[in-house]
Amino acid sequence: MLVGLANLRMDFLRTNRLDRLLLERFPTPPAALQTKPIRLALLASSTADHLLPAIRIAALRRGLWVTIYTNQYGQYQQELLDGSSPLHLFAPDIIVFAFDARHLAHGIGAGSGRTSDSLADSTTARLVTLWQTARAAFGCPIIQQTALQVFPALIGNNEHRFDGSAYGFLQRLNARLRTAADAERIELLALDDRAAADGIAAWYDPVMWHRAKQEVHPAAAPLYGDMIGRLLASLQGRSFKCLVLDLDNTLWGGVIGDDGLDGIVLGQGSARGESFVEFQEYVRDLAQRGIILAVCSKNDEANALAPFHSHPDMVLKRSDIAAFVANWDDKPANLRRIARQLNIGIDALVFADDNPFERDIVRRNLPMVAVPELPVDPAFYSRAIADGGYFETLSVTPEDVDRAAHYQANLERTTLQAAATDLPQYLKSLDMVMHSGPFDKVGLQRIVQLINKTNQFNLTTRRYTEEEVLAQMADPQVATLQLRLLDRFGDNGMIAVVIGRIDDRGRDFTIDSWLMSCRVLGRQAEVSTLQLIVEAARQLGAERLVGEYCPTAKNAMVCDHYAKLGFDLADRQDDGASRWVLPLASFAPTENFIANVRKNND
Repeated sequence: MLVGLANLRMDFLRTNRLDRLLLERFPTPPAALQTKPIRLALLASSTADHLLPAIRIAALRRGLWVTIYTNQYGQYQQELLDGSSPLHLFAPDIIVFAFDARHLAHGIGAGSGRTSDSLADSTTARLVTLWQTARAAFGCPIIQQTALQVFPALIGNNEHRFDGSAYGFLQRLNARLRTAADAERIELLALDDRAAADGIAAWYDPVMWHRAKQEVHPAAAPLYGDMIGRLLASLQGRSFKCLVLDLDNTLWGGVIGDDGLDGIVLGQGSARGESFVEFQEYVRDLAQRGIILAVCSKNDEANALAPFHSHPDMVLKRSDIAAFVANWDDKPANLRRIARQLNIGIDALVFADDNPFERDIVRRNLPMVAVPELPVDPAFYSRAIADGGYFETLSVTPEDVDRAAHYQANLERTTLQAAATDLPQYLKSLDMVMHSGPFDKVGLQRIVQLINKTNQFNLTTRRYTEEEVLAQMADPQVATLQLRLLDRFGDNGMIAVVIGRIDDRGRDFTIDSWLMSCRVLGRQAEVSTLQLIVEAARQLGAERLVGEYCPTAKNAMVCDHYAKLGFDLADRQDDGASRWVLPLASFAPTENFIANVRKNND
């Protein structure tokens, strides 16, 4: 219910009203969310209190509960440097640096003698120092807000040629921030890009600045909060994974069953037909950056497939679609079917349908599914999906790019398995090879991504930042494993991550984190991984493996994981958490059909 309320489209006043209601009713985080609360520090150079309700509601929209600290006016640097300040007592999990344009542009002017380039360089260097100071103090992810372009131009279209221009300075500064953020592993809140799309007047009002030192206009606060909410969701691995598409009047104009292949509106010759082509191009590009595509259509399957196979202007092909469901069942039932088929959570789906009735019935029956409000004109479909921020990510890894191919190959494996009558013979026919090795910097992005996104096959669901993973890589008492699985259908990509630690006595090797892609379940990957864990533990001199299971709303599928692998139950708590022990002296490898290939850490 809480998330459903947060999903309502609300202006500034309604957002604040809902925020007050929630804080009054829930002085502590509601247990129903079942996620660890986030402590966020918003360190600002101007008034930012009016933004806090929007950030909390946007986080709730994504199933996150956020407690926010903001500094006393103008005191962000003092609080950061003072180890006894309220900021340090708050101990943030995430820091957002939100500096107004005038604060950043201090010292620039037509008669100042400072060039835009020199000031941009020195300002960027100062911000990098702040990032490094914050990281050293808190070891948490950092988000840097880009500068809003609030200054009027002095010479016009060629403003970049005038060194005394504050407008030109902010252009240079935002460009340098992007380069520095990449080098320092800082996430950006790109207000400049958003304001360029919406118009600066939608974000900034000089009257509000002079009256209250509010650079972000209150009317823009809900969108500001939503932009931060998207970043928080991505950092917590809660971005959506799959775009589910209706067909008729969503991917093409008209009804394929009535109008036929020649009668649907698609392609050159009409503005509407070109709009559908452009939307398909956008969807294809989403797939190429790692978003899973599915189809959910009320149609006869043969009719629904015809444009994918035979229409010359179709951009999307059947091979782009990981799950294709076309029948006359209701859409909520089919969305559940798609989630099961793809082995992902129902809350990982975004459902795009032109029909208001279908959108409403999905919202009512499956409130965890994101349902964008598609405009009447298909020319705006792409913008509606993009503005929703459902697929926000911090970076794109090679595994993301290959994800569609992974799911297509997995469907081929499933088809082969369904036809097989002998499971061992089927597994043997896959010619599986496991490539394993310790964490390295080459795979670091993907490792951190998996740690923060994997929910179902995840024994403890512990989340770690990139800095924390790097610290574990450098700890001699910690052993790490990254695993890839290849078979005759292709490369499954990185499918498992393991972190284990030897205790100070050198006896127990505790498996801190063990998570795997659900795509490889039922293929003996768990057994093969256990053998690698045993080898790593023995290299550290351990006598026993200790496995932990911490129950969540999504990982019940692994509640008996250690029991299946031969561990003995050592302890079980009232909340279902359990500890399991496996003496290494008695461990005997289980025969399986996966060959192991090990690599050295670079």
